Amino acid sequence: MTTVPKKLPIVLALGTVQTLAFGSTLYLPAILAEPMANDIGVTPGWAFGAFSLALVVAALLGPAAGARIDRFGGRNVMTVSSLVLAVGLALLGLADGIVGICLAWLIIGIGMATGLYESAFASLTVIFKSDARGPITGITLIAGFASTICWPISAWFEIEYGWRITCFFWAAMHIVLALPLNRFFIPSGGKSPQTDIAQKLHAEGRPVETVTTNYFTMPMVLLAFVFAASWFTATAMAAHLPRLLQISGLGTADAIIAASLVGPAQVIGRLFEFGLLQRMHPLISARLAAITHPIGSMLFLIFAGPAGMIFTSLHGMGNGILTIAKGTLPLAIFGPTGYGKRQGFLMAPSRFAQAAAPFVFGVLIDGYGMQALLLTTLLGILTLLALMVLKVSASAKETD
Repeated sequence: MTTVPKKLPIVLALGTVQTLAFGSTLYLPAILAEPMANDIGVTPGWAFGAFSLALVVAALLGPAAGARIDRFGGRNVMTVSSLVLAVGLALLGLADGIVGICLAWLIIGIGMATGLYESAFASLTVIFKSDARGPITGITLIAGFASTICWPISAWFEIEYGWRITCFFWAAMHIVLALPLNRFFIPSGGKSPQTDIAQKLHAEGRPVETVTTNYFTMPMVLLAFVFAASWFTATAMAAHLPRLLQISGLGTADAIIAASLVGPAQVIGRLFEFGLLQRMHPLISARLAAITHPIGSMLFLIFAGPAGMIFTSLHGMGNGILTIAKGTLPLAIFGPTGYGKRQGFLMAPSRFAQAAAPFVFGVLIDGYGMQALLLTTLLGILTLLALMVLKVSASAKETD
């Protein structure tokens, strides 16, 4: 009989790794894009465009990374991700032109494909199978502080030492902190339920190819849209929230403070998910979360600067719960079999949406200012509608 590893050490380790991973990748351009662009003589749009390359790479490699975790467990994949992210960030700090920056972000994209939430969720599902909802919530509780912790750190390093030293600092943190946590706290080996089924079929002399999953059902399409829309909004806010708050009339310091409220708000939302909402189907908590950004953005559009903290708090709470839903909804609807590969397919459109978000939302801000929020408000409403339809579409669990 296989002994199930203790959850708390794994959750603490992966939560810490995810905090570092998000802070040094997804949240980095909001602080470094402008000084980086000014230093090498390009517009900030080029710096955000280079960042988008990383998201495209992550989208393309996500299914393969998830399938490997399904088969072998997450330890090696997550450990390699720490090394790759360290190399990419070091190269970013050494870049002396846009070509070098693009190359660095391409490498960082490989690390993102193998080291962000999808890989962590898949690793937990291999370990805990259908009981992974609690651990998934646990690591997002910790990583919810990524922006709160990492934005001020990146801003301080950039002011004191420049953007290059900031990149070197984060590269070093992946080596001295993330790598040993991934290597020594994620259990070795481990098999997904699909691997167990394949081995059983092989022992019975039946073809393993019968273990297949249909990735193009209506529930999959709806979930892919929900995740893509919510990731577009989350990435747009991660890249432009401080600037958006400044446009509304807040000073630089106040804008950073207000933007940093996203982290604690995400944690508050996840505490609701971990407590009150834990007893409900993830669809219910996801529907509640989907409406928070539209409500907050409309208040922000009406009252501008004074409503900035309300907007960031509501956005953070909703985003915090929806981040958990990206891990728990596929588990609840489809089960743990083939979870990692399915996550890769589900999140691929999200990565492309993420890749487009900094540029598209930046252009909208340049042209329309705060009115750019009308796009993310619409996406939030459409997300809610898709989740309402998903309840009917997913009433019968997909058979693997």
